[in-house]
Amino acid sequence: MTETLQGTSAWIRRFQPSPDAPHRLVCFPHAGGAATYWFPTARALAPEVDVLAVQYPGRQDRRAEPCVESVETLADHAAEEVLAWSDRPVTLFGHSMGAMVAFETARRLEERGRPAAGLVVSGMRAPSRARGGPARDGAAAAAETEEELVAGILRLQGTDAAVLEDPELVRMILPTIRSDYRAAESYRWRPGPPLRTPIAVLTGTEDPHVDTEQAAAWREHTAGPFSLTVFTGGHFFLNEHAEDVRKVVTDHIARSFQANSV
Repeated sequence: MTETLQGTSAWIRRFQPSPDAPHRLVCFPHAGGAATYWFPTARALAPEVDVLAVQYPGRQDRRAEPCVESVETLADHAAEEVLAWSDRPVTLFGHSMGAMVAFETARRLEERGRPAAGLVVSGMRAPSRARGGPARDGAAAAAETEEELVAGILRLQGTDAAVLEDPELVRMILPTIRSDYRAAESYRWRPGPPLRTPIAVLTGTEDPHVDTEQAAAWREHTAGPFSLTVFTGGHFFLNEHAEDVRKVVTDHIARSFQANSV
């Protein structure tokens, strides 16, 4: 758990501390991703929003730790961390596998009587539309060859191609990606009451893993306000539309904050 609101823990990164911000945004990376993926978001939203990023085990400064191959276990840890930062309203934002971790974290916060102010999910079909598990972050399964795995990652356009051309870097990152795929593929939605937390959904027109109907089905998972925003682009459309994505997120934060203030 976070030791102090001024610092961070193994699980949390705070790149642009904004102690006077009225709201916090906790960001969850995609499969193979790390907390630093959210650095531009933290920089862009400070000081109006205090942005935190979750750092999963097995990457960057946590690379010596074993990866966690369970969305539910990741959410268990994340929920404990978020509770330590919930002295003000908190919105959760996850992309791809991170969307599922964020959703399960939101469920745990509600079960603890400390619901998130809002939930933003991106690049992931609704849990109720997961056919034998949610769509993977990549086209390749955890058991496929290195070449097939790299090809699948390249098709998603979420990783710099130059990184995947370096054999040493590939050897470093592929085990983490495989582990994250196992976590995503083994996830099974546990039916239960819809969240009270408002949900905003972001999706791309050309995402090979999520169609518009599967994205819209997130509506079934909240009893609160719901919105769906469709962007042009594939699975990593948010890289192309970073400013517009941030606008959707900050608008969701503002609406949620206003609703909770009534």
